[in-house]
Parts: sequence; structure tokens; C-alpha cells
Amino acid sequence: MLTATEMRVLDRNAEWMGVKVLDLMENAGRAVADAVLNEFAAKEKRVVIACGTGNNGGDGLTAARYLKPACDVTVLLARPPSEIATSEALANYERAKDSVRILVAGADAASAFHDADVVVDALLGIGVQGAVREPYASLIRAMNESGKPILSVDVPSGLGADVVVLPTATIALHAVKAGMTEENSGKILVAPIGIPPEVGRTIGPGEFAYYPVPTKDSHKGDNGRLLVVGGGPFTGAPAFVASAAYRIGADTVHIATPSQAYPVIASFSPNFIVHPLGGTRLVRADVATIFDLASGMDAVAVGPGLGDSDATREAVRDIVKGLAVPIVIDADAFPALSGHLDVLKGRTGVMTPHTREFAVVSGEKLPPDLEGRAEAAQGFAKRTGFTILLKGPVDVVTDGDRVKFTRGGNPGMTVGGTGDVLAGLVAGLLAKRCAPYEAARLAAFTCKYAGDLAFEDLSYGMTAQDVADRVPRVLKRFL
Repeated sequence: MLTATEMRVLDRNAEWMGVKVLDLMENAGRAVADAVLNEFAAKEKRVVIACGTGNNGGDGLTAARYLKPACDVTVLLARPPSEIATSEALANYERAKDSVRILVAGADAASAFHDADVVVDALLGIGVQGAVREPYASLIRAMNESGKPILSVDVPSGLGADVVVLPTATIALHAVKAGMTEENSGKILVAPIGIPPEVGRTIGPGEFAYYPVPTKDSHKGDNGRLLVVGGGPFTGAPAFVASAAYRIGADTVHIATPSQAYPVIASFSPNFIVHPLGGTRLVRADVATIFDLASGMDAVAVGPGLGDSDATREAVRDIVKGLAVPIVIDADAFPALSGHLDVLKGRTGVMTPHTREFAVVSGEKLPPDLEGRAEAAQGFAKRTGFTILLKGPVDVVTDGDRVKFTRGGNPGMTVGGTGDVLAGLVAGLLAKRCAPYEAARLAAFTCKYAGDLAFEDLSYGMTAQDVADRVPRVLKRFL
């Protein structure tokens, strides 16, 4: 079953991959017409199609054109044509208006439903919640009170809301939607509408359906507080993570780093809130300080630039085992967890390994083919309970159940630090309270797309910071 959000993701990604919404609507309308004729034996009968102002209504208008030669068809628009909300639905109104009887629904809607032999519900699509507004609520009640057989398009209008159509049957477009049962949807018919199977496995701009857009009354910290535990031998990696987290929209980013690295990392940006730890490397004596800092955070990223001393590995294991917030595990945290995956029990988050890091942390050598890599990542995700973002020319994202792949990217992204940028994007989204699988998908797309923007501007002279700096352009383009 697809949730309403996942269906929006699928629709947008299909369009991004070259599938035209008008073509999908044409296929949907044809499928609806076939269902009216075949399931309801409606040839030469009176069919009333109630259409809303969105693409669900567009499907109904398209169905009207296909039914016109065989039936006496009337379309009832919930609102005037000037209020049709999408270009595709408007295009199908223009196609239908000269051959199909189209009326704006009014007080006589109840009698129109009563006089029909079959009613088609194309009022509201997926994702309606709460109170159904007028005129939809009255139309739904009149439809139900008519006593006539009803076919709902995609989902019963109002499903999940306070007023809902009670159909005889529902034709689910592409796939059954979450929440549909025979009790609330009648006989469920599934109609393919031309979305290729690879669309469902491809990460694209549709993933922005999960981006947590700040509310107008939000305050500092409401949109994500992140702690980065990194640095010591290396200083650039935690800075890239922090920079990317800010660029994806986190409100505040703190960096806990050994005192040796503190002045360098603090000098990178006044935006970073840097906390010095003791010594030159992270050690177990620092763990209590890390927990104190993490108590006010929404997510923690562990690993960038820590190095791989035995003392640091012990500290990383203690930190991961004791954190209660979502975690991004990256870079130097992987050797620490090798052979110690038990510390992940009860924790949640995302691991972002490349091929060699995956072998280190999992003990498994990845096969060269993409499907084999995906199968290995999926198995490791099931074993650990963490979402895996396996980096490569094609990224693999899996939560152990679902698997998706990226497109895009370029050879310029082999420059050092781009993996840290990706980890920062994931961490920033986790801090903004994205679920791990959705955060990993959205971060993977954003990083690839920002990298392509950087390559377009700078070719092989691009740096990791150039990728991070183009993340706001990705947000601006797709939000």
C-alpha cells in the first residue's frame, strides 16, 4: 500500500523522469471509464461524474470523454472552471467542454445524483484530513444519500476525514493507498496508469515531500539542533558536516572536538558553535561531556575526522551506545563499530558508508553489481535496525525493507569532503525530525543535485564546500 505522501513522491519523480502528468491522467481516465462500463454495466445509462478542482477531478473529466460515446454523461464541477487548480485538470476541462455536458454543482446536485444510474466520485484525492470543506461536504453527503452505486476514483473522497464517500467500488490508480479496505472503499480495483516500475525505485525531487518546512511562528532551535562529534587529527571533516547541516536548514549546529582541533574548526565559520574537549583525540574521558551536550540536541553525527586510535574507538562505542537521539554514523566511527554492532541495539539513525567502509563495519565484501550491493545493504540494514546510505556513483538507500537508488552525480564529486557533506545533510534532516529513511533519501538526492550544480559552474575544480554552498539552490528549486 502507498501512503498519500509516497504517492506524491511517485507522481513528482515520474514527471521528473519524463513521464507526463497529462499522459497519466489520460490513462487514469480511460481506466475509470472502463470500470464504469465493465463493473457497473453502464452502457446507454446515465452517469454523473462529480469532479473536484485538482487532478482527481481531471481524471473524472477525462473519464467523461471516454464514456460519452457509450453513456448519457453529466459532469458536476464542485467549483467553477476558473477555480480548477492544476494545469492538467484545466487542459482536460478544455478537451471535454465541447462534447460533454458540464455543470457547476448547486442545490440541484442531490437530484442529479438521484436521477443517475451510476455516480463517479472524482472530488478529492489522497491526503485529505480533518474537516472536509464546502461544497465538498454537501456533495459527499448527497452522493451517499442518493442510494445509487458509486465508483470512487483512486480513493473514496474524504477518506480519513470527517465526511467520506461510501462507494460501491474504488478504482485505485497505480496501487492501493494506505487506509483502504473493502469496508471503507467497497470492491477495490487496481489500474496501472503508466508509471514505469523504475520510478518507484528512483530517488528524485519528489522526496522533498518529506522536507520539514518551518512554520511561520517557529523560534531558534525549533527546526533542528545538531551535535557533530568529530575532529582531532583532522579538522575539515566536521566543518563540512556542520556547513551542510546548516545549508539543509538546521537551526543550530554544535561541534564537540578535541582541544587541538578547536581553534582551527572554530575559525572556519562564526556559525559553528564549537565545544573543546580535552587532549588531541576523543577519549573515554570525554564521553560524559558529549552526553551533556547531546541532551539538548535533536540528532548527533559521530565520526568525521576522529581518527582511528584504540582510545577513540572505545569512546565512539560508548557514545553510540548511550545516545537517545537519532544518530548519523560516518567515517571514523565505522572501524569503532566493527565487531561491536551490539552497541546499536535500541538506537536509530543512518549509516553512510562507502564501499570500503561498508566492508569494515559489516564484515562483508560488496559485490560489484548494483543489485548485489543493494541486497547486501538491505541485509545489513535489517541486521542493525539502521537505514543504510551506501555511497557510490549510484547511491543505495535502504531501511531493510524498502530500497531506492539515486541518479545524477559526476566524477568531480570524488573530491575529498563530499561524503562529509552528505553526512551533514542527513544529520541536518534528522535534526529537523525527518525519519531516517526519508532523511537519507532526501539527502542523497540533494547532494547529487548540488554536486551537479557545482560541476556545471566549476568543472573538476569543484570542492566539497562548493557542493554544500549550492544546497540552498536545490531547496529553492524543489521546495
